[in-house]
Amino acid sequence: MAGRQTPEQMIQRGLKSSLIGIGFNFVLALLKCTAGFIGHAFALVADGIESLSDVISSTVVYLGLRLSIKPPDEDHPYGYGKAEPVAAIIVSLALIVAAIVIGAESIVRIQTPHPLPEAYTLWVLLAVVGIKVLLSRYVSSVGEGIDSTAVRSDAWHHLSDAITSAFAFVGISIALWTRNPAADDWAALCASPVIMFNAWRQLRAPFAELLDTAPAPQLEQKVRSVASIVSGVIGLEKCHVRKMGFRYYVDLHIVVEGTLTVRQGHNIAHDVEDAVLEQVPQVAEVLVHVEPEEELLDPSLKR
Repeated sequence: MAGRQTPEQMIQRGLKSSLIGIGFNFVLALLKCTAGFIGHAFALVADGIESLSDVISSTVVYLGLRLSIKPPDEDHPYGYGKAEPVAAIIVSLALIVAAIVIGAESIVRIQTPHPLPEAYTLWVLLAVVGIKVLLSRYVSSVGEGIDSTAVRSDAWHHLSDAITSAFAFVGISIALWTRNPAADDWAALCASPVIMFNAWRQLRAPFAELLDTAPAPQLEQKVRSVASIVSGVIGLEKCHVRKMGFRYYVDLHIVVEGTLTVRQGHNIAHDVEDAVLEQVPQVAEVLVHVEPEEELLDPSLKR
């Protein structure tokens, strides 16, 4: 799936999902905040605030994706791909801040008498939950399809909004049933740690990418499989893969006959590079290091 798309196509899919998220979240934020203020439902207002943070997060993802496709330059020889996980981290941190704000305001509201929420706010929340779940699933499918940590984080942000709305629905229902307005605020308070947990969990992937953590082993196995059948390669040693935006960079050590000339070894390295780039489309660059056969210490690595 992702390997059959060009980086430009992947970026366009990510940008489209971000713009859709920005539009939906802005409309939903206005709807929820307005209905919440008029209907005396703080859980709905908190939900609207969370949607406003979604607008900001989707905008950050959009800008991060736009920056990540800038071509390499003198100061950034590997390009701007790291902007994508940076955007994902900003989104997750924004979600944590939103959760803290919602929790703190909920505590204040619990201690402050206020009117019961209006019943019509329940219908608003039902519509919001449905829309946000569908939006989260759409953005998540895009994130998986293009292997984007930023877009996946954005999808979780949408899902957290649906979670907040679901808690608000339960809280307002209990408040109307028991005639206790504080139930609405308790619902918002309960949603806060759930949102924070999801945000913390989403931080791991972009941090791993920034630290050049090895990606899924399937990609390395594919690179090794392709390189091992190139004519002149008699073994493989190290194979390091790191993610940079939407593409991968490979450092590969191949073993060749020790009696070959420098030019012959150089040509084999070029053949390996061409083969990997052709058969593993996710890979943007392959750095091949040539080792003579007598330096192959582990016989099990010899083909």
